[in-house]
Amino acid sequence: MILVMQRTTRQFTISLPADMAEQVLAAAKAESRTISELFREAFRTYRGQRIQALLKTSLEEGRRRKHRGYTQDDVERLIHEVRTEDGPQR
Repeated sequence: MILVMQRTTRQFTISLPADMAEQVLAAAKAESRTISELFREAFRTYRGQRIQALLKTSLEEGRRRKHRGYTQDDVERLIHEVRTEDGPQR
């Protein structure tokens, strides 16, 4: 019987301008990290910023409506938005 291990990661091919590619290589080397690690961290940072922006927008909308907090609908909408962004891409 042969066991086949499934990959726990996915590979992506991206294109960068030459100068940016050199900066990526230099940053990875300077930090003793792989390019994959560098891009994973960059994406986590991006996601965090997107979530903060969604929450800020929702808070501003609540203030505009003279509301001092989130309604149940706001919470459910935010959860749905985050899960939709975070969910598996098909």
